[in-house]
Amino acid sequence: MENREGIGALLLRVVAGVIFLAHGMEKFRGGIGNIAGWFDSIGLPGFLAYLVGGLEVVGGIALIIGLGVRLVGGLFALLLIGAIVTVQFAAGFIGGYAYDLALLAISVFLLLNGSKLYAVDQVLAKARNN
Repeated sequence: MENREGIGALLLRVVAGVIFLAHGMEKFRGGIGNIAGWFDSIGLPGFLAYLVGGLEVVGGIALIIGLGVRLVGGLFALLLIGAIVTVQFAAGFIGGYAYDLALLAISVFLLLNGSKLYAVDQVLAKARNN
């Protein structure tokens, strides 16, 4: 395996994309209004549920296809920091913020390193250079 780092980044990117896409789709499928109500109940503006769900869906797709990987990684990192601080931290490590912390680490990795293997970003970069 000549490009182990590229393959690792690809795996992290696609798995994170699938996870975020699934979470976003579930928010809309289960009734985004219910999620907005829950946001209100914990002291967050309800409209944020629409932003979070939309980011998870659009950002998840973007990660899967490799479009704007660094930007999306940064947005997901901010989202996860918010989720950990406002909700998950109070639940403790196991059953609380452990899962979000792992996704945060993946998101920060993607923010810092990107992912070029099988990515639309790479195709666009090559087209710009020609």
